[in-house]
Amino acid sequence: MATEVRRNDDAGRYEILVDGAVAGFTEIKPRDGVLIMPHTLIDDAYSGQGLAKILVTGALDDIRARGERIKPLCSYVRSFLEKNPSYGDLVA
Repeated sequence: MATEVRRNDDAGRYEILVDGAVAGFTEIKPRDGVLIMPHTLIDDAYSGQGLAKILVTGALDDIRARGERIKPLCSYVRSFLEKNPSYGDLVA
């Protein structure tokens, strides 16, 4: 299973691809210099494979590399941040 996380600014989200097919996404909505992260979704066909963690890790790594900050409204992203405090500096 080959995975890739990519930013899709046209759709306003980061996507995770599995073998080239979009398996899920986490939304990003730019507002006042911050990326609002309201929702993360993994398609039911791909659930239970740890893809949400791979997706959010990839998204946050890219957000950090771009020098951006986030406001996590998504419950999964908030939970991820609690378990991974090394990303706490990204929270606006």
